[in-house]
Amino acid sequence: MQDSFLNLYPKLEQHPSGQNLGLTGLWLAHGDEPLLQQWLVDAMRRSWNMQNLAIKRIELVSAKTWLDVLTELNSLSLFDDATAVIISGNHKPDKEVQQQLEAFAIEANAGSNQNCVLWLSSKIDKRAQTSKWFTPFAKFGQVVDCNLYNENQRQQLLAIHAQRFGLTLQPEAWQFLMVQTEHHLLSAYQALWRLSYLFAPQIAQLNQQDATSTPSDQAANTISIDVEALQAALVSDAQYSVFDLSDAMLAGNAIQVVRIIEQLRATEEPTPLVLWAIGKDMRLIMQLIDGQNPQSLGIWSSKQALYQAACHRQTPQSIADWPDILYQCDKAVKGVLRQPAWELILQAALRVTGVQLFT
Repeated sequence: MQDSFLNLYPKLEQHPSGQNLGLTGLWLAHGDEPLLQQWLVDAMRRSWNMQNLAIKRIELVSAKTWLDVLTELNSLSLFDDATAVIISGNHKPDKEVQQQLEAFAIEANAGSNQNCVLWLSSKIDKRAQTSKWFTPFAKFGQVVDCNLYNENQRQQLLAIHAQRFGLTLQPEAWQFLMVQTEHHLLSAYQALWRLSYLFAPQIAQLNQQDATSTPSDQAANTISIDVEALQAALVSDAQYSVFDLSDAMLAGNAIQVVRIIEQLRATEEPTPLVLWAIGKDMRLIMQLIDGQNPQSLGIWSSKQALYQAACHRQTPQSIADWPDILYQCDKAVKGVLRQPAWELILQAALRVTGVQLFT
């Protein structure tokens, strides 16, 4: 069975216990938007916890790692009723593992066991979905398409979170949010999250007044947000924003980049958000140098000249190690590296301006 994230996720939010949703057996969530997969895991995790399932994570380093998955499913626990195994990686199961996964899914569908396998994979195209390894998931399990294909779907998903936060955005506010966050899902979600804190007293008052009402009634009683309220929420405590950083990098203004990075660090701007802004520009520049059209990449016409100027400062040789730089920054942000994340972020941002601190 196949379903879309937008169809499944509201059901998980409305029924946290997972009753009648069958959150056991074989699951495959594929897509190129990690945030959607994380939200799916979070929603399913709440249900698994309520059902007393032990939750394990396994990274597929090779096709043989699937044997570790099967071992977890066959192991018994004295403290948990069953096990949910979350798998990440793109190594496909071999024929023998496929047969065992199929048998596992059939048993789970029949109620013989309450275990669950959730595989988080990159986007699987139509051709790959005809492969034999895909059959157990599509025929006996649940395949979830974790992709957004247009702006309407993006807004529909954000509206679900806005309602959960107790907010309702007016049409003009939605348009303003999309423009200000450059249609980036995480940035838009963070803006809604910040809004929920700004209006927390009003939302709490509504919830208190409607404590005896049904969930559907409570969903209707949300705070209406206009453009002015949204704009106030998007104003950062920092003197500069990550969008100012992007403009300075593309313009090649190294001194301004250092000034903005220092200000963002001093005001404790989230490092994942800063790294996202730098990584976005780096990837666009690499794609432009590779010969792709700026319009097809979604670059606004008002910024195309800036990106072209940034490309002229670079060569295929100078950008060859950019993916590794971003990877090192990501590890530092996550605490895997001991080197301070802000130091690596500054080095990456300066590379876009054409300045290389270290060889």
